[in-house]
Amino acid sequence: MKTTFLNSFRNEDWMATIMGLLMVVAVIVVPGWIPKFPSAFDSLDSWTAVGILFLFTAIFSALGIKLMGDRLRGFVVSFAAIFILSALCQYVSTLPAIKTAGLESVFFSVILGLLIRNTVGLPKWLAPAVRSEYYIKMGLILLGTSVLFGEIMKAGALGMLQAVVVVITVWYFTFWLSKKLKVDNEMGIMLASAVSICGVSAAIATCGAIKGDNKKLSFVVSIVLVVAIPMMYLMPLLAKWIGLSQEVAGAWLGGTIDTTGAVVASGKFLGETAETYSVIIKSSQNVLLGIAAFAISIYWSLRGTNHTERPTPKIIWDRFPKFVVGFVIASLIFSFFMPLQEAKELGSLAKGLREAMFSLAFVCIGLETDFRFIFKKENKRNITTFLTAQSFNIVVTLIMAYLLFGLLAK
Repeated sequence: MKTTFLNSFRNEDWMATIMGLLMVVAVIVVPGWIPKFPSAFDSLDSWTAVGILFLFTAIFSALGIKLMGDRLRGFVVSFAAIFILSALCQYVSTLPAIKTAGLESVFFSVILGLLIRNTVGLPKWLAPAVRSEYYIKMGLILLGTSVLFGEIMKAGALGMLQAVVVVITVWYFTFWLSKKLKVDNEMGIMLASAVSICGVSAAIATCGAIKGDNKKLSFVVSIVLVVAIPMMYLMPLLAKWIGLSQEVAGAWLGGTIDTTGAVVASGKFLGETAETYSVIIKSSQNVLLGIAAFAISIYWSLRGTNHTERPTPKIIWDRFPKFVVGFVIASLIFSFFMPLQEAKELGSLAKGLREAMFSLAFVCIGLETDFRFIFKKENKRNITTFLTAQSFNIVVTLIMAYLLFGLLAK
């Protein structure tokens, strides 16, 4: 029984949450050991700070990998290489000409990963540490230290309302469209969940709830990643062109872009307020993941499939994204258990670790995305369904974001 209980924590979602919270504890207990993320890379001190951040991120990342039961030898070498690539992209983003052009390190991180994956391919020795969701989840928990609970409550209620309306509307539209285009039900349900809820995580949870085909899941995950990348760059530009406030723009980005990493990256293009709101909205949708998986399990059971899991409260908890719990815990600690000034000072240190984790994740997003797998002839209907549904999602979410965070919030 004890072994079974411990094994339930040996997965990426739990380990990212636990390691993220341990990093928060480190910020509180040994703040003098943790440097701020350098804004320039023109001195020995700045590169020393990068080295220390590498040690912290490597130790906690590797500890989580070890506790999951994976081998460390290949992971450590791979992690070091990815960190060097991310540091190189950070350095390039600080060059005067690049700063003038307004290009963030996110741009170079993703592009570099894409170039490697879609030219020479992902080297076998580099693969063990290519875990974008793992790093993003740890980074998001660290983000909780800078999001005081008052801000969560301010945006959270509206965010949850937006999430419920958008998820229900977009899910049913996508599933209806998949039937019209003669996409099979299994693929249709996975596409509907991916577009409406939270991309990769929703597709994986849905596939698990219906005992779906892993090949179909692989396609959904791939197209989510491929489409999220241009959206990550184009939607912030569109938000600026339309003239959206950072609050509305963040709510729009968080509700439409289908991967958490791309949501964070797109929000960063617009500013800290947009980044915060995009993450809060994305977290609101993530909260619905367990409920959605529960409802899908019921639907799949009622339609006569006898090989699926019967829906129970345990299914909801199993599908629930645990990093959301870590994010809220970090926010509660920094909001209510320390003076405001101390919370802000420690939050700036946590930001250094967060930026390091996000930089790793952005390189990995590129390394995980293989364009060649997506555009096969047999996937034409699936691609049409996804792109049409995503376009519908963009319009519906923009309307809701503007109503809730533009008009109602005034």
